[in-house]
Amino acid sequence: MPIETMAPVAAPTPTPAAAAAGAAPATNNEAQKKSNRIQVSNTKKPLFFYVNLAKRYMQQHNEVELSALGMAITTVVTVAEILKNGGFATEKKVLTSTVGMKDEAKGRMVQKARIEIVLTKSEKFDKLMTPNNNNNSERAAAQDGAATNKNTNTNDTKEQTKK
Repeated sequence: MPIETMAPVAAPTPTPAAAAAGAAPATNNEAQKKSNRIQVSNTKKPLFFYVNLAKRYMQQHNEVELSALGMAITTVVTVAEILKNGGFATEKKVLTSTVGMKDEAKGRMVQKARIEIVLTKSEKFDKLMTPNNNNNSERAAAQDGAATNKNTNTNDTKEQTKK
């Protein structure tokens, strides 16, 4: 089975730090496209590395583009679903295509499936990302209330059995 490469034969996409350091793209929109794109692999990093990276990119750019080829497509879809179901993101755009790549082992062109998913911050994103958000305190209060109710019910039962 050939080893999957993530980038087409063309030059790799610069990282946000490299883009800021020197290489100035033609347009501002193009610069943002490259600085908020994550090219996902299903073998190099764990799933939640990409989930957390996407959250950081959304904090910086308000949207993130997740991109993958071949077998990594399932990883991208899973990352997007985790972010959507957690309330962090909403889906803006999904693109599918095929890309011609040279198979290094066989020396011929092969077609690889490609997906790009663009996610934007949800309305709840900033609230969910704060370290001491209200959800945790609400959850703790609900648990305390449940424990208090449980103790009260137990005491009521004991008092009834005494009578």
